[in-house]
Amino acid sequence: MSVRPLDGRHRTIVRLGHPALRQVAEPVPAERFGTRFLRDLERDLLRTMFEDNGVGLAAPQIAAGVRVFAYFVPGEGDEDEVAPRVLVNPTLTLLGEPTELGWEGCLSVPGLRGLVARHPGVKVAAFDPDGVPLAFEATGFHARVIQHECDHLDGIVFLDRMPGMASLMFEEEWDRYATDRELPVEV
Repeated sequence: MSVRPLDGRHRTIVRLGHPALRQVAEPVPAERFGTRFLRDLERDLLRTMFEDNGVGLAAPQIAAGVRVFAYFVPGEGDEDEVAPRVLVNPTLTLLGEPTELGWEGCLSVPGLRGLVARHPGVKVAAFDPDGVPLAFEATGFHARVIQHECDHLDGIVFLDRMPGMASLMFEEEWDRYATDRELPVEV
């Protein structure tokens, strides 16, 4: 990851069991756009996400109960890199059926991975921290990351979306046994 915020501070990521992860985050009011509050939150989310080697981090994961998340999609295979960005008050329109299984982990559930069925695409409407409206579509891994982070805004973690616990494994075993094959899991 070549893009890293130069300022901001590293925030503590709360882990599963912390009440902030199970609460529905509050929308950011219009008068907070462009304020130091959102600029600081933007920098802190990006810095913490990169320092903890994540591709996404939602405000509830640092115990900030607002509808904001940061993400970054590294370019791999036939997918282009998506530069780091922060979305405020995102709303999603899910495209297709949630049938695409993919491995997920979470900075708030460290050390574990599991298969999660997600929609293959999403339409996103959101704002940047200055209040500029954003509208775009995402597919593939980009769509998966956005769905994962939006779930955090609603008090949902990836474990809640797993069709069964048969694929849940520690990252070391995932690296050893699951990276070259898909486990049979019913969707």
